[in-house]
Amino acid sequence: ILEKIARNNAVVVMTVNMGQSSLLMNFACSALRRGFDLGNVLVFPTDLESKKLAEGLGLATYFDEHNMSTIPKGEARRYGDKIFRSMMYAKVLCVLYPLLLNYDVLFQDVDIVWFKDPMPFFQDSDDPKVANFDVLFQHDGSDSVRYAPYSANSGFYYVRANKRSQYLFTSLLYH
Repeated sequence: ILEKIARNNAVVVMTVNMGQSSLLMNFACSALRRGFDLGNVLVFPTDLESKKLAEGLGLATYFDEHNMSTIPKGEARRYGDKIFRSMMYAKVLCVLYPLLLNYDVLFQDVDIVWFKDPMPFFQDSDDPKVANFDVLFQHDGSDSVRYAPYSANSGFYYVRANKRSQYLFTSLLYH
C-alpha cells in the first residue's frame, strides 16, 4: 500500500473509529472541495464499518484486525477515558508501521481540515527550521505540569523515518 501511495517517500496517516466517522467525512469532503489530491492519505480504521466508509470516500486503508479490532467503536466521552486511551494506542501504531518501513509520516487527527497542502512545508529541505528535525510537533497550548516541558500536540505532527524516530515510536507503545 505505502509503495503505491507515498509521495517523496512520505504519507499522511490518520486513524478513525465509527464514533469519529463524521469527522473523517468532513476532512475528505473539505479537502476534495478545495481540490486536494488525497492519494497519499492512508487511514487506519479500527473497525470494518470505518474501513468501508474511508474506502467509500476514496481513501486508502489498512485494517490491522489483530491490534485494532478490540478498540471500541464509539466516540470518547471525555479526555483520558478508555476509548480515548485506545485511540491514542491506535495513533501510535499507525505512525509506527510506515516508519518501520522507512516512510516519513504526517499524522493528523480526523478533526483537522486543510486550507493548503501541508506536505511541502515539512519536506522543504532548504528551510533549516524544518529540515534538521526528526519530529516536528506543534505546541499543544496546555501548560500543565503533566506535559512539561514540551507540551507536544499529538493531533498533527511530522516524523522522518530513521532509527531515532523508529525507537521513539516503538518506546511509546511500552510507556
